[in-house]
Amino acid sequence: MQTRASLLLRIRDPKDVLAWTEFVRLYAPLLHAYGKKHGLQDADAADLAQDALRNVLRAAPEFVYDPARGSFRGWLYTIARNEIRKAAARTIGLAVTGGSDVREMLDAVPDPGPDRDEWDREYRLNLFHWAARRVHVEFRETTWQAFWRTAVGGEEIASVASDLGLSAGGVYIARSRVTTRIRQEIRSVEDDE
Repeated sequence: MQTRASLLLRIRDPKDVLAWTEFVRLYAPLLHAYGKKHGLQDADAADLAQDALRNVLRAAPEFVYDPARGSFRGWLYTIARNEIRKAAARTIGLAVTGGSDVREMLDAVPDPGPDRDEWDREYRLNLFHWAARRVHVEFRETTWQAFWRTAVGGEEIASVASDLGLSAGGVYIARSRVTTRIRQEIRSVEDDE
């Protein structure tokens, strides 16, 4: 398993396809969801994700991860906010050609706002789903269903146990095993946050 720091080091090489594939799997859904939450249509949200990832690709070779300067997630958030502003400017038909009139018009474009808490919530949800997809294959379907239906779906333990042919204790054990693995997977990318 790669930690975030090692993944950030690996993406400095644009030819490291495995690192970039993992990076895109982890962050593209977050960026897409961020765009959708800010009113972009699906295609525009996909463009936002692609543009933000392109910015990371451009900056990656010189990127030096320094937790003292802030988190990578915070840097990515700043990129996403800037891309939202650019999308808003495009939507209202502004051409960025310079001059004070254009600057005033750009300043009038609504700022996505101080939504860092929303970004962090979305990040955690995205990270949970990413980790869940990765570990799902490690469990029998009955174990997975016991976890998913009770921990995520909120179904009653007794009902799920009966449906799956498990004891209530078996459902609790299944939940614990899957939860532990998901937490391990999340920690593997959050070591430096």
